[in-house]
Amino acid sequence: MPAAASADPVTIAALGDSLTQGYGLVQEQGFVPQLERWLNARGADVVIVNAGVSGDTTAGGLSRVDWTLTPDVDAMIVALGGNDLLRGLDPAVSRANIDGILDAADAAGVPVLLAGLKAPGNYGADYQAEFDAIFTDLAAQHGTLLAPDFLGAIQSLPDRKAAMADYMQPDGIHPNADGVALIVADLGPLVLDLVETVRAVGGPD
Repeated sequence: MPAAASADPVTIAALGDSLTQGYGLVQEQGFVPQLERWLNARGADVVIVNAGVSGDTTAGGLSRVDWTLTPDVDAMIVALGGNDLLRGLDPAVSRANIDGILDAADAAGVPVLLAGLKAPGNYGADYQAEFDAIFTDLAAQHGTLLAPDFLGAIQSLPDRKAAMADYMQPDGIHPNADGVALIVADLGPLVLDLVETVRAVGGPD
């Protein structure tokens, strides 16, 4: 029985906003399908559930985390905060919401990869520092895996203007299909670590 159980696919829920949902892209080009293909191509038998809702804030994610964590979910990617940033919401509120999401995952015994975002400087240095600290602090507090910046693979490119033209949609907010591929290649190894965490504790139910 243990061998049979370990052969089952690992089901990962990707709880997020439009970046997870695949805004502006045909379905197979979105983050979830591209990540699932990337993982499967590397021998990881994984099914990813797209729990991304365009426009969702951390509060929205908290409101639906309990029904996202169905009994068949073995692990979760949490990628929220972009809409909090766009609205200039209080980082203390965002922190409390993500803390609540991670509390729910802890209670369900579901390991998490927390994907952060870097705040822009237009709200001031204090806001930027307070927001950026949310993800490192909570990952350490809850013992989750951490991707410091969901968009880091694009934003770290040396020519920002070229990166925006080549890898972002015209709105300047959402990655295009090539941008998603960069993000997947960046985050993929961490998701493989997440899969290994599931396997190490006995495999999916």
